[in-house]
Amino acid sequence: MWKLYKAIWRHTAKRQLVLIVLSVAVAGLAAVPLDYQKDIINGLTRGLGYSEILRLGAEMIAVILLSLALKWVLNFQASLAGEWAIKRLRTRVCEEAGSRGNDGERELEEGTLANMVSSESETVGKFVGDAVAEPVLQIGTLISVVGYIAFTQPRLGLLLLFVVTPQIVILALTQSRINTLVAERVLVLRRSINQVTKHDIAKVKQSILEDFDRIYGTRRKIFVWKLSTKFVLSVINGFGLVAVLTIGGWLVIEGKSDVGTVVAATIGLGRIEQPWRLLAAFYRNLNAIRVQYDLMQEMFAELNAEDETQLAGQRT
Repeated sequence: MWKLYKAIWRHTAKRQLVLIVLSVAVAGLAAVPLDYQKDIINGLTRGLGYSEILRLGAEMIAVILLSLALKWVLNFQASLAGEWAIKRLRTRVCEEAGSRGNDGERELEEGTLANMVSSESETVGKFVGDAVAEPVLQIGTLISVVGYIAFTQPRLGLLLLFVVTPQIVILALTQSRINTLVAERVLVLRRSINQVTKHDIAKVKQSILEDFDRIYGTRRKIFVWKLSTKFVLSVINGFGLVAVLTIGGWLVIEGKSDVGTVVAATIGLGRIEQPWRLLAAFYRNLNAIRVQYDLMQEMFAELNAEDETQLAGQRT
C-alpha cells in the first residue's frame, strides 16, 4: 500500500496538496448546518420571530451553497488528476511494450498488454484523484459531525462513536479475503485474454470457458463478502439510530438535553452514515487497486529481470 502512495505522491504532490486543502474545507463545513437546524428547532419552541427564522435560513443556505461549490471544485480537480494518471500509466505500458518489440526482447503478451492499457490503467489511474482527498474528506466529515454532537451533548457523541468503531473492525477483518479474490480474478482474466488473442480459439475454447466460469465464481464470492459486510454495517447503523432516539428522548425527559440537540444528533447520524459508507467503499477500492498495481509492477519487474539475465549472458 505504501509503495502505491509513494508513487502517487512522487508524481502528483502539488495536485494532492490542492485536493487536501479543498477536502479539509468541505469537511469543516459539514457540521455547520446541524447547528442551524438545532437553533431553528429550539427557536420554534421558544417563540423565535419571523425575521430570526429567515436570517438563520438564509445563513444556512449560504453555508450549504459554499460547501457544494467547494465540493464541485474538489471533484473536478480530482477527476483531472485521475485522468492525467491514466494517460501516464498507458504511456508507460506502451513504452515498455514498444521498446521490447524493437529490441527483440521478450514482448508483453497481447492479452496482458490490452488489459493493462484498457482496464487496469483506467482503474488504477482513476484512483489517483481520490487517493488522498477521499479519506481526508470523509474522515474529516466524521470528525466534524461527531465532534459537534459530542460538544453539544457528550453522551450522544459517545454513542455515535460506538456506532462507528465496530464497523472499522468488521471492515478490516473481511477485506483481506476480498483482496485474495481480486488478485485471483485479475490473473485468471489476463490468462484468458492471452489465450483469446494468442491462440486459435477453437483449440483453447474449453480452457477459456473454464476461466470464465472461474472468474464468475470468484466474483460471486466477492459479492457475498461485500454484501454481507454491508448488511452487518447497516444493522449497526439501524441500532445506532434507535439508540440515539431512545437515549436522546430520555435525556430530554430528564431535562439534560433539548429537542433540537436530539434532532441534530439523529440527522448527524445520517450525515456520518454517508461518509462512513463512502470511506468503507474507498477502503475496499484501495485494496483492489493495490492488488492490481502490485500485479502491474510485478510484470515490469519480471521483464526487467529477464532483460538483465539476457545481458549478462551476452557479456559472458
